[in-house]
Amino acid sequence: MGSKTLKIFDGHNDVLSKLYRSGGVPAADTFKTGRQGAIDLEKSKTGGFAGGFFAVYIPSPIDLDFKFKEMTKPSYDLPLPQQIEVDDALPVALAQMAILFELERQGVLLVCRSASDIRSAMQDNKIAAIFHIEGAESIDPDLHALDVFYEAGLRSLGPVWSRPTIYGHGVPFRFPSDPDIGDGLTDLGIKLIKKCNALGIMVDLSHLNAKGFWDVARHSEKPLVATHSNAHAICPHARNLTDAQLDAIRESDGMVGLNFAVAFLRDDGRMLADVPITQMLRHIDHLIEKLGEDRVGLGSDYDGAIVPKDLTTAADLPKLTQAMKEHGYGEPLIEKLCHANWLRVLEKTWGS
Repeated sequence: MGSKTLKIFDGHNDVLSKLYRSGGVPAADTFKTGRQGAIDLEKSKTGGFAGGFFAVYIPSPIDLDFKFKEMTKPSYDLPLPQQIEVDDALPVALAQMAILFELERQGVLLVCRSASDIRSAMQDNKIAAIFHIEGAESIDPDLHALDVFYEAGLRSLGPVWSRPTIYGHGVPFRFPSDPDIGDGLTDLGIKLIKKCNALGIMVDLSHLNAKGFWDVARHSEKPLVATHSNAHAICPHARNLTDAQLDAIRESDGMVGLNFAVAFLRDDGRMLADVPITQMLRHIDHLIEKLGEDRVGLGSDYDGAIVPKDLTTAADLPKLTQAMKEHGYGEPLIEKLCHANWLRVLEKTWGS
């Protein structure tokens, strides 16, 4: 690979919710001029960040400082935040969507509706953005909003974040724990999965508990995908995927994007940033062992999590690709991990 900066397509970021909380649509200008967060235009150019899943996320009224402090302890069990009603969630979702389309109007990214759109954007050195919803609180039980969001460009959806919705139940931030916590999808949730299949919206398994995961596996006809999740065998956190879940993902020809959030990387599950990149490679090794080389990618959770101190922003991503090379991964495998596997599974899911 030489000194070439490899293009990275990433499974998850929370730029939109951060811009929403820092001023809404007017704050979109900071993506071009420079912002304190993990991803902006300049950091993307420096690090080879070529695009990814831009999440619309409805924040819960929780004390983040308290949450992160609790997660530095050797064990913790944070209660699930309360459900958010659609009338409260929809205006927030629309506001974040407006930020996404403002970024497109400014010419800093392209909202992509197909794998060919992503390839074209990457070829033109424009950030390729997938409109993703993390937690379906903003979608009414008749799914009218889903139809409208699809026409606006929605191509990926997680039925839950780590709290309940009318569609299913999220997994709590609990360590140590397996993900077999609580009920799975509701009848409306099964309806949502089938409608996503019919429209061509990828279903994201990250944040679902075990019962919800297996409900999707039973009812979805598409590849099983977790955009930002890690290996439970290495870090026994409730948010991570067991080997049985990884086997199901492999059988469906889906994939997993490695989450950079340190609490899901560390053996001890603590939210502390002193995590070496070699620990991330341990997870990738395990995911490759269980899933195969064609079903593993990256899902950074940038702008939504505490990440390893050596990978604080998108500008640092070449450190990860260099570590992959030093770890013994060949160039074809590194390119798969960085972007090719995402393009493969999206093309298979969307049909184009």
